[in-house]
Amino acid sequence: MTFHLVSWLIVQDASGSVLLGRRAGTSYGEGRWGLPGGRVEAGERLADAAVREALEEVGLRVDADSLETLGLCRYDLEGTQGADCFFRARVWAGEPAPLDKTSAVGWFAPDALPPETLPWLPGVLDAHLLGGVRLSEMLDGWAGLRALL
Repeated sequence: MTFHLVSWLIVQDASGSVLLGRRAGTSYGEGRWGLPGGRVEAGERLADAAVREALEEVGLRVDADSLETLGLCRYDLEGTQGADCFFRARVWAGEPAPLDKTSAVGWFAPDALPPETLPWLPGVLDAHLLGGVRLSEMLDGWAGLRALL
C-alpha cells in the first residue's frame, strides 16, 4: 500500500479568512475547493513543500521560515494511507490567482466554507486551525476526525 506525505498551506488574512483554490486538472478532488498543497518530494522539507505548492497553485511567495506549524493528520481511508501536514502563513507576497491545477481562488471564513470543498477540509480547519489540535487521525470515513493531542 502506498503512503502519501502531503503538505498543505493555510493562508490566513487579517480578518481570519482562508485562501482556497478550486482544484482543476488533477486526479484528486477535481472541481472541489481546497488548500494549496501537495505531495512532499524526496529530500524536500515539509514546510518547503507547502511553500512550493502555494507558488505553483495560487502564485503566492511565502518564506518557509515564517510558517506556523499547525499539526498533522494521519489518515487510513478507502485503501489509502497518509499523513497531511498543515502550516499557516499570515505573511506572503503576491496576489492570489488560479495557476497550476487551480481554476479559481477565493477567501472564505473557516466556519463558512463554500459547497464542494474537499470532504476532510471542514473538520481539519475546525480541529487544527480553530481548535489548536496538533495531532489527529481519520480512520472511519471523512467525518471520523479524532483529535489525539
